[in-house]
Amino acid sequence: MAFTAPSAEQLGLYLGLTEIQGDRAELLIAQAVALCETVVKPLPEQVTAVVLSVAGRAYVNPQQVSYETIGPMSVQRPSGSGGLYLTKADKAALKSLAGRGGAFTVDPTPPTADSSPTWPIDDTHGSGQEYEPGWGWI
Repeated sequence: MAFTAPSAEQLGLYLGLTEIQGDRAELLIAQAVALCETVVKPLPEQVTAVVLSVAGRAYVNPQQVSYETIGPMSVQRPSGSGGLYLTKADKAALKSLAGRGGAFTVDPTPPTADSSPTWPIDDTHGSGQEYEPGWGWI
């Protein structure tokens, strides 16, 4: 099944908002999808959470405000907490969901490899005995 971008209503539900600006939300979702595709393409269907996270950050803090004071109230946010961007965790999640994360092994043995010895066999060793590959002199 192919990836389907989340809707503006889903972004509103994700952010806990009763009302959401539909056109703005759709634009941010489309941009978040495009940004995610710079890491993984095609996007797997489970990547909706990452897209909502990226679009949600940009929706609630578009000017990347890091410190705000209104009257006696002040709010400080981590730097880089606004705008449209992918965090290191977002990139790792995208790669993991696409099956590109984690460890792997590479077998350098060619498919035509033979398990028999490649060195010269000394016929004079083990006089009176017979050499059997894999077992040695018997």
